[in-house]
Amino acid sequence: MRIRNLHLAGGIAAAALLVSACGNGLEDDTPEVDDAAPDEIAEPGDAALDGATITVGSKDFDEQLILGEISVALLEDAGVDVVNEVNLGGTDAARAALESGEIDHYWEYTGTAWISFFGETDPIPDRVEQYEAVRDREAAERGLFWLEPTPFNNTYGIAVSEEADAELGVDSISEMGELLETDPDAVTLCVESEFNVRDDGLPGMEEHYGFEIPSDNVTVLDTGVIYGATADRDPCNFGEVFTTDGRIAALDLKVLEDDQAFFPLYNVSPVFVEDVWVEHGSALEALYAPVAAALDDDTMQELNARVSADGERPADVAADWLAENGFIG
Repeated sequence: MRIRNLHLAGGIAAAALLVSACGNGLEDDTPEVDDAAPDEIAEPGDAALDGATITVGSKDFDEQLILGEISVALLEDAGVDVVNEVNLGGTDAARAALESGEIDHYWEYTGTAWISFFGETDPIPDRVEQYEAVRDREAAERGLFWLEPTPFNNTYGIAVSEEADAELGVDSISEMGELLETDPDAVTLCVESEFNVRDDGLPGMEEHYGFEIPSDNVTVLDTGVIYGATADRDPCNFGEVFTTDGRIAALDLKVLEDDQAFFPLYNVSPVFVEDVWVEHGSALEALYAPVAAALDDDTMQELNARVSADGERPADVAADWLAENGFIG
């Protein structure tokens, strides 16, 4: 094993990818998908949503719980009979549920689809172009339909505490590599298990930036524990984070600049199965577009903080935000 594993139970589930980025990632047992392209890409239907039945799912970390509950409240306000399956598990579970028809909709990250679903190794640096590439490929190859993405980008980052920042003076990932050469014992890093093995995680970051952190300097923790461990500098000076997580601000952490632009973009979109799309696609586009557009980095960090730092329920946070912004009555 590449690193020593210090697994700490408990902690608050973090927002991610990811893969996130955003917990936005997949395990090795990624569900197989049908790569056979449909005869033609389905057009969005114009049937009204009132009276429709839609099953909503989500992954299991705070940001995804909030997004899932945003969908539940938004669709119910539009007259939909919603089956709430929010909090399915990780990316594997949510994606498998969508592909099998167990759910009709969840929110997914562009970087996760591009790298984990399609196996691409070169992210597209332009936000719009990355979304369009994923949207078009999902519709053509898999009959899944991505609505307009949010502005917020929940990608991976490397963070330091205020104290470590003042002592070490590291502002970028490149400078972390320079510190590794002059004071290797100072470059201690806490990561979660997916980041440790993903191509868009630690192995890829090390290859891209041209350094390798000694195995004894890397500790695997539960995702939610990393933030406090980094703030306390116990057992690490640096920690892997998701950039929209509310605990970054709450714990006064600083995210290092990704100065060589390694980490992919993880904007998130509402994704629907074909049956729902061909019946209600136009209404869904109109319903979700203003909501997605309002979810920028600062807004998502604030919503995440209400759950992860303040202990509010995701459903309450979602409904309050939608009502405050006039998206539901």
